Amino acid sequence: TLLTINAGDYIFYTDWAWTSFVVFSISQSTMLAVGAIYYMLFTGVPGTATYYATIMTIYTWVAKGAWFALGYPMDFVTVPIWIPSAMLLDLTYWATRRNKHAAIIIGGTLIGLSLPMFNMINLLLIRDPLEVAFKYPRPTLPPYMTPTEPQVGKFYNSPIALGSGAGAV
Repeated sequence: TLLTINAGDYIFYTDWAWTSFVVFSISQSTMLAVGAIYYMLFTGVPGTATYYATIMTIYTWVAKGAWFALGYPMDFVTVPIWIPSAMLLDLTYWATRRNKHAAIIIGGTLIGLSLPMFNMINLLLIRDPLEVAFKYPRPTLPPYMTPTEPQVGKFYNSPIALGSGAGAV
């Protein structure tokens, strides 16, 4: 489960939603299929993929709550949709009479087709990231912890700076 939820960007941060969507779709489709089939083969229980997806969903709700508690807006984290795709895998596993190769090929294909679609709909329903960014500025550090910018090129007209450069040569 930990390997799967960290494959790609399992939390869709709203400012990088569409970038993480591409990586997420590939890695999560693969990881959900492989992880769930692995569980199902060792337990023999067809509902294992849905259980697996439910654990990841709850884990992400907790992460979303943690970000909210830190002062970020509710839309900052979008919880991905795993459960419907996992249910398709469970149905495939049940329908193929526990033939692991058929379950992996057919179920994996169903996940690969459905998971990106469900998550694309999910991302279309969230508010515009720019609107969120301007309406809710991110929490800032107190002044004593704020890093200062490096002063590169600030004194390029200074005779001292020119002299030190010439001396270095």
